[in-house]
Amino acid sequence: MLPTRLTLACPLCRAPLARAPKTWACPERHSFDVAREGYVNLLPVQQKASKSPGDSAESLAARRSFLGAGHYAPLRTAVTAMLAALDADTLIDIGCGEGWYTSAFPDAVREVIGIDIAKPAIRMAAKAYGLSCPDITWLVGSGANLPVEDAAVDAVVCLFTQLHVDEIARVLRPGGHVVVVTPAPDHLAALRQRLFDALVEHQPDKFIAGFEPRFELTGREDVRTALSLDNTALRQLLAMTPYAWKAKPEKRAALEACPRLDTTAAFSLLRFRKHA
Repeated sequence: MLPTRLTLACPLCRAPLARAPKTWACPERHSFDVAREGYVNLLPVQQKASKSPGDSAESLAARRSFLGAGHYAPLRTAVTAMLAALDADTLIDIGCGEGWYTSAFPDAVREVIGIDIAKPAIRMAAKAYGLSCPDITWLVGSGANLPVEDAAVDAVVCLFTQLHVDEIARVLRPGGHVVVVTPAPDHLAALRQRLFDALVEHQPDKFIAGFEPRFELTGREDVRTALSLDNTALRQLLAMTPYAWKAKPEKRAALEACPRLDTTAAFSLLRFRKHA
């Protein structure tokens, strides 16, 4: 089922896109085919910083397995509940990855776009959730250049992804909302203590200033969940986070050999409202 309220824009000329089952096109005759899995690639080559931007296939596979096992289920539940309270009809999930979080959002919002710069991620998402979540439109695209018309959506979600506040403000209607999910200060502290010589706390409040003065902070919530990870889950978590790639190789190797790790996942959810 194609969305009826969201208005997408051509990534080449910004004209409105007319959507059909097989091809999307604009009045300037730029057209974009719907892939076999059901997604659409709206990422022009000039918006790519590399040939294959975004998460690697290894990271995506690890993320799908780890999240699919339910380790972060309390976070998905909390984000969905926060969205439900907004009474929004349309939503963009920026940096949606392989779609595990996004797949829950139709429970709270009628029409959803999941967008990610990594084509393999969107292919995985569309293949996994295309039939079970027909109200989600899966797009390959850039969060810095969203293929969406101005003031077109009610809400935006950003989970652990780069924040392009100017672009978020452009696509949101006046009074629209942004939900930002970022690590809380002690997120995965036991894991990070094993990887780094010094433990530096995350600083979720640093994002608040970036949303001023066009947004106001209207709510926040912390979500914590205890994790007891066997070696397989631990390796998956390491593969899907940036921590391991910043650590010394010998410290990563030692942690990957650990048979079990107990730690706590801690997240900060920040809700902003765009001024009318």
